[in-house]
Amino acid sequence: MILNNLKYIAMKQISVEQLKARMDAGEKLNLVDVREDYERVEFNIGGIHHKLGEIQSMQFDAIEDLKEEEVIIYCRSGNRSQVAGNVLQMVGFKNVVNLAGGMLDWTSRYGQ
Repeated sequence: MILNNLKYIAMKQISVEQLKARMDAGEKLNLVDVREDYERVEFNIGGIHHKLGEIQSMQFDAIEDLKEEEVIIYCRSGNRSQVAGNVLQMVGFKNVVNLAGGMLDWTSRYGQ
């Protein structure tokens, strides 16, 4: 499938339950929050803050060293992180995983 002249690449998804279990087990995770500043201040689960706009502008310096690692991206609902993940995959990130449902699912399940 071609979207805006870019090749679409299927992305892995992780549920909030799966992610929480991995976090609780103490696993080292590469989390990337692609939300806006005000959203991150309200609540976040950690990781690097690298906004969607920066990713869409091809600004990857802060996360470039994660190209070969698993990168779990999240946003409010899972939509912006899906967009960000598609861009990352297209520029060579090998193992991008989207948090399905984003922070909305997280807070409905676990609170803040």
